[in-house]
Amino acid sequence: MIGRRSVSLAIVAAPLVAASTAFAQSDPLPSWTDSAPKRAILDFVARTRTTGSADFVAVPERIAVFDNDGTLWSEQPIYFQFAFAIDRVKALAPQHPEWKEREPFMSVLAGDMAGLAATGETGLLEIVAATHAGMTTEDFTKAVEDWLETARHPRFKRPYTELVYQPMLELMALLRAHQFKTFIVSGGGIEFMRPWTEKVYGIPPEQVVGSSGVVKFELRDGKPVLVKEPKVEFVDDGPGKPVGINRFIGRRPVFAFGNSDGDQQMLEYIAGGAGLRFMGIVHHTDAEREFAYDRQSHVGRLDKALDEGTRRKWTIVDMKSDWKTIYPFDRR
Repeated sequence: MIGRRSVSLAIVAAPLVAASTAFAQSDPLPSWTDSAPKRAILDFVARTRTTGSADFVAVPERIAVFDNDGTLWSEQPIYFQFAFAIDRVKALAPQHPEWKEREPFMSVLAGDMAGLAATGETGLLEIVAATHAGMTTEDFTKAVEDWLETARHPRFKRPYTELVYQPMLELMALLRAHQFKTFIVSGGGIEFMRPWTEKVYGIPPEQVVGSSGVVKFELRDGKPVLVKEPKVEFVDDGPGKPVGINRFIGRRPVFAFGNSDGDQQMLEYIAGGAGLRFMGIVHHTDAEREFAYDRQSHVGRLDKALDEGTRRKWTIVDMKSDWKTIYPFDRR
């Protein structure tokens, strides 16, 4: 006779057995070639989810973080939020003649994309702060959504939200299937990303960590709103990323992916924790299907982090050889 406790254990174990069988029999990463990065990912997931394993990670600790620009979607020829900001600067320029002699606005109005990119995330945040001061957060969200509906990438002529990486979508789905909680930790503006990340990546707005501007509470026509001010509050890039993780997530992740020197400190922070850790870098090596760049790029420069990742044997994904497919629309 089977006791009540045995029945309960059987009920709990059944989905775990089913998941284990599915994990073994199907390919959860079909857009990845059968190379070292794919094997490293599958090995990490298998070891951390297996009860009794020395590398087992309890579900509350299964935190995975991803940079956004260049890691989950493309970032060339300029950060996509820069493209959004450029349109805003051009529209408001007649009201701000001083912008003609002040960076980063001067580069925007002159069409100097290299100069604009060189101002980095700080320049981007300054543009966003200046061009959206006085807007409510709801109005800003609407502006982002409207822009994404009509804007097209200059090379691919597709909406920016279609230029996401199919292999990374599969990776995030795999992690979530094994009870990992996935977060974005990006230098990009938090309010620029939150309107669309859930639809595109399956990551809800409360799991997006990004750079932010100052907002203040106001009553407008008796309605409580948050109004954007022309001040940068927090830059979630470089050494700011571990700070953002601590502030907004509150746990040290066990899995992280980035693509640039701006992600180096985040990867170091994850690597510094106890137990099994996964640190991944997307290396852009495919000029034909996407873009090829690293050490000399004004956008997404990968130099010091590439050296450190190689030295410390982090998982470095060669986009050209490790990914069968880049974008969802390229799937055959």
